[in-house]
Amino acid sequence: MFLAPALILFVMFLIVPIGYAIYLSVMQLRSSGGAFGIRRQTFVGLDNYIATLTDPELLASLGRLGIFAIISVPLTLGLALMFALLLDLPRVRFQRFSRLAIFLPYAVPGVIGALLWGFLYLPRTSPVSYALAAVGLPSIDFLNGSWLYLSLSNIAVWAGVGFNMIVMYTALRSIPAELYEAAKIDGANEWQIAWRIKVPLLTPALILTFLFSIIATLQAYSEPTTLRAMSNSISFNFFPLMKIYRDAFNLDNTSGAAAASVILALGTLIISLGLLRLLQRRTFGEN
Repeated sequence: MFLAPALILFVMFLIVPIGYAIYLSVMQLRSSGGAFGIRRQTFVGLDNYIATLTDPELLASLGRLGIFAIISVPLTLGLALMFALLLDLPRVRFQRFSRLAIFLPYAVPGVIGALLWGFLYLPRTSPVSYALAAVGLPSIDFLNGSWLYLSLSNIAVWAGVGFNMIVMYTALRSIPAELYEAAKIDGANEWQIAWRIKVPLLTPALILTFLFSIIATLQAYSEPTTLRAMSNSISFNFFPLMKIYRDAFNLDNTSGAAAASVILALGTLIISLGLLRLLQRRTFGEN
């Protein structure tokens, strides 16, 4: 009885949409009676999935997403771990302020964050361009060429470090202080304590934050979509979700978009289950 409201919302806003997406992915609108006939939903089986998996645009968008992930995910987790370890040191000054300052970008909506960074990237408004011009150097176009992936990754890192740092810092605070005291008695310094005690015990938190980062990367949409108006290098299908949105609402290909959504969701589910299985083994050991 107490779970009923949550279960109803879960079914209405998760199970039903997923079921409807699966239904659309095996159907297709086809006209009957010539060019001016009536369009009806027709069952086509796995045709939409085959077309999606062989779509060069989707494969190219996945490749661009992979480059984005290779840059952003390690930087996000590495910086989050570094900040968590630094804040966990004894006698750290301004600890609360530092935690809040690092976490604050996570609370900024993605569209607003992308706009803020977009104005910092544009050559006409970028302070970097003014600084380079002052010393006689050409400006840098952060939103085109090889700089584009670094610029997008920078926004993701800026927004994601705070959340992951809080998760790691919370896990650090749960480690018994007796372990640190015993290590200090044995002559270990802070670096040795961090590398040989804290980091190994943080493995479950590291796996969990890696999972969060991968899911967030697969859902990348608002930042490149917002910056697309500022750059000619960001196309309508730059990332998979951008292509799915374009196919569904601009090209009226809801069946293909549904098939791509299901494939992306299944990929996310497989990755999540694999990482959670690894986390379970690390936490509870092999049965």
